[in-house]
Amino acid sequence: MDEIMEEEGSTAMDGIITEFNIYEDYLNSWIGPKDLYYIEDEKLARQLVELGYRSSGEVLKREEFETRKAAAEALRLSNKTQQKTLASAGKELKDNFLRALAEREEANRSGKMTSIIFIRDQNSHGQEISGYIDYSHRLRSEDFEPYFSGKKRLLPRPTDLSFYNWKTQVATSNDTTNYQAIAENPTGLLFKNKRDRKILNVDPKASPGDNSFRTTISSDLYLQCVIYDHNTRMKV
Repeated sequence: MDEIMEEEGSTAMDGIITEFNIYEDYLNSWIGPKDLYYIEDEKLARQLVELGYRSSGEVLKREEFETRKAAAEALRLSNKTQQKTLASAGKELKDNFLRALAEREEANRSGKMTSIIFIRDQNSHGQEISGYIDYSHRLRSEDFEPYFSGKKRLLPRPTDLSFYNWKTQVATSNDTTNYQAIAENPTGLLFKNKRDRKILNVDPKASPGDNSFRTTISSDLYLQCVIYDHNTRMKV
């Protein structure tokens, strides 16, 4: 019970801190018309409040008010900065693929989800390429703002989970921080999640596996794109 009352008191105090910009405004909130009638000096009335000549409640000292005010401002700026870490924030996304990436960005950054993106399209040389991209891994290793703003196109690379150039027939497969690529497999390419060791099957004719979901995206930017979402079950 005491903890609940303490938490409620702290919440109320936080509201007071954010309500008043300066300490003088806070002191003025304790002064009523009756006080000014008898004292007739607003500055003196504030001084009396600050000295504690009020029986209706505990008045914050100037130092405590300013300390809490600075902490509240720091928290506000921290939350604002955290919101800005999403590369898709504030972007007008017209293509279905970019919207799908934006919907999954926070979950992939936080580790709630590890998505694999399949893309088939042409590179800058007009060669058809395809590959599987560990979305969470790429988010952490490069700036996605140019992709969401339309300045660059997200394409598979030879360093991604899987890459194939249909013209040169160059094929690569790599492990990432989230997945182990299993290329030498009779049933086709598989990816093992390193956290829960579940297998993600990218064969469109097969089930993607436990806790995994396949979504085909219709996009004007690519010949073909599919997103495989894997939700990791964490043991508490």
